[in-house]
Amino acid sequence: MKKRIVITGLGTVNSLGHNVEDTWKAIQEGQIGIGPITKFDASDYPAKIAAEVKNFTESRGKYLDSKDARKMDDFSAFAVYAGKQAMEDAGLEVGKNIDPENIGVILGNGIGGLTSLELAYEKLLSAGPSRIPPMTIPKLIINEAPANTAIALGAQGPCYALVTACAAGTDAIGDAARLIEHGIIDVAVTGGTEASITKMGIGGFCVLHALSTKYNDTPQEASRPFDKDRDGFVMGEGAGILILEELEHAKKRGATIYAELAGSGMSCDADHLTAPHPEGRGAIAAMKMALSMADMDPKDIDYINAHGTSTPVNDPTETLAIKKVFGDHAYKLKVSSTKSMTGHCVGAAGGIEAIFSILSIRDGVFPPTMNINETDERCDLDYVPNKAQKGSINAVMSNSLGFGGHNGIVIFKKYED
Repeated sequence: MKKRIVITGLGTVNSLGHNVEDTWKAIQEGQIGIGPITKFDASDYPAKIAAEVKNFTESRGKYLDSKDARKMDDFSAFAVYAGKQAMEDAGLEVGKNIDPENIGVILGNGIGGLTSLELAYEKLLSAGPSRIPPMTIPKLIINEAPANTAIALGAQGPCYALVTACAAGTDAIGDAARLIEHGIIDVAVTGGTEASITKMGIGGFCVLHALSTKYNDTPQEASRPFDKDRDGFVMGEGAGILILEELEHAKKRGATIYAELAGSGMSCDADHLTAPHPEGRGAIAAMKMALSMADMDPKDIDYINAHGTSTPVNDPTETLAIKKVFGDHAYKLKVSSTKSMTGHCVGAAGGIEAIFSILSIRDGVFPPTMNINETDERCDLDYVPNKAQKGSINAVMSNSLGFGGHNGIVIFKKYED
């Protein structure tokens, strides 16, 4: 019999808030966390806006002290902060109600410690190799986000990072679920983290012409998925962490259950490094795989939290893929992109958006897609324009489609004993 997996804890830090409930309130109200870049002087950059985490240094002390934070790049610090928050929410404490070897940490990330890399390179050029900061490598390599989180929690089970660009957080959730299904662990700390609002991060995406540059003077209007006037995505940052738990383990300790993880899917377009397959081939395959693993029909899905990046290529391609998978039901369900509020958090996006998907089930709320004035003629679904809507939600699909053709899909459903 297949093991059932439930979500018992949530944690996040992002441009809208430093905890789950503040962030979720902002999402329901249609607040937008995008503004001028303050982390560096962006005056020479085509894109001058981003969705930055604000005042993190001042607020991180509850879960992360200054001494520990100095040893981490922000992508690791975000993960530790959100991971501790999620564990607290789940009522779990390693060594008390969970064995250290029975809990793993599986996190997605896209780019790693760009800030640490840039600072080290500047030192190398200005003062020579002996002046490279000693913690450079431990701060920049991607596995340090799950490693730092495992150290902070005392988790001694499987601990590793997945690197599948924008699909990384979602893929990590699917991988963590498989570890539980195979009986390797009973609890997983999983999701994604990212901190790529840096000189290299913004500059690198600018030369790819991936970022919005049209709305530098009106940043709150810049992320506009499915709208005909979109011109690129807005970089975001943060972390979204879930506690996955084997159902009987959760019930035995009397845990509060948010929702059930019903299924997941993964695929690769095998077509292009930065653009989706024009017919949505990989996205279609991953959505179908997730539905199959969940033993669900397309009509069972009430809401899709779309990848919805606000780029000219992604939005119509994702819409096409949804219509090919869901047929007539595509016009009956709700589809929205919360990136219109959080920006695109790359490796963290899947974790953050999984949280929104789960809370939409809990509260019966369809999050809005902000900044839709007139949809692209190829984008003809119900995108919940500009205002959240109430309704009964039993099952949600969350889509993450990344550079390299990586596609990750998860499905959450209302928990029933």
